[in-house]
Amino acid sequence: MTRARTPRALTLAAVATVAAAGTLVPTPTAGAVAPPWTVVAHGLNNPRLLTISRTGIYVGEAGFGGAGPCHTGGDGSTVCYGTSGSVTRIARGHQSRILTGLPSFAGASGAQAIGANMPMRKGNRLFITFGLDAPPSVKAGLPSRGQLMGTLSVARKRHGSWNHLRVLANLAGFENQRDPDHLGKDSDPTGYVKRGRSFVIADSGGNDVLSAKRSNGRLRVISVFGNRTEPNPFGPGTIPMQAVPTATAIGPDGALYVSELTGFPFPPGAARIFRISRGHVSIWATGLTNVTDLAWSRGKLYAVQISDVGLLNEPGLPSGSLVQVHHGSAPTTVMNNLPAPYGVAFRRGTAYVTTCSVCKGGGEVVRFPVS
Repeated sequence: MTRARTPRALTLAAVATVAAAGTLVPTPTAGAVAPPWTVVAHGLNNPRLLTISRTGIYVGEAGFGGAGPCHTGGDGSTVCYGTSGSVTRIARGHQSRILTGLPSFAGASGAQAIGANMPMRKGNRLFITFGLDAPPSVKAGLPSRGQLMGTLSVARKRHGSWNHLRVLANLAGFENQRDPDHLGKDSDPTGYVKRGRSFVIADSGGNDVLSAKRSNGRLRVISVFGNRTEPNPFGPGTIPMQAVPTATAIGPDGALYVSELTGFPFPPGAARIFRISRGHVSIWATGLTNVTDLAWSRGKLYAVQISDVGLLNEPGLPSGSLVQVHHGSAPTTVMNNLPAPYGVAFRRGTAYVTTCSVCKGGGEVVRFPVS
């Protein structure tokens, strides 16, 4: 079995047959009823996580790869490097790419790319996590811009443009030295949250959550997530299933909450939300499926499920949902039938969600009210 741990690699494995046929953009059917959401940005390349500040909505676009160098990705396919990634800003009804030329890995179709994951603006700084979905040694063959992959990096705004992009915290390097889960060196920084003078980052490839100091990027382990066993869907016995943490959030109680995608075989209802307080890790909620992001709004916790039936059960483009998460009971659906949703952010009772997150040129940001 191919060792695949990260959200992108796992999605690749689940929708490989569709990826070979095209770019995974959903095709409208004749006479289809308009969806119950409003599109606020379109034409995005593999959009991932998003954040909201007083200056707008910022979306990470993983891009669509390029001409190379190439290597074998987490699902066994060939992926090639390029600088097609970007960050899009949505403000006052307009969208624009404010930062381009960002590193990206993707296969020939340009779908299911690896690249910019989550941008967060703080004053004249723009922090960005970049995926890698590969052993850190892959970076040795990449040009200078490719060294941003597997890191939390920061750009500064000067003279009206974002530039001077540099690495703040090298999670891939940390993984290469430490490999905290001892399951092989693999790094893929995804969602993070600012807490005090640090950022708390989920490394989906490393199966851990790390803290990075804002002043010098020094990393330390907050938690490592171990394996579980699941029935083998292709034969007798059981197989190990990795956790794959995807995002972090601070709750109203001050505790850290972490979402879980789960690894292969992606069983429905097996994803969990972890709560970390004073170094103690507990399971706060269960019964979710393939969670890629989470966020608190008005004292309630919400999560994005990229697939509602489990990625292994998807015949094509995954169909997921935004759900409200409850402690001690099953989640409730807020909005379903979302095409491959990934990230969520809230503003004044409205949810903003990235969709078609594994699509080249077909990604969107949609909005809908949440009661």
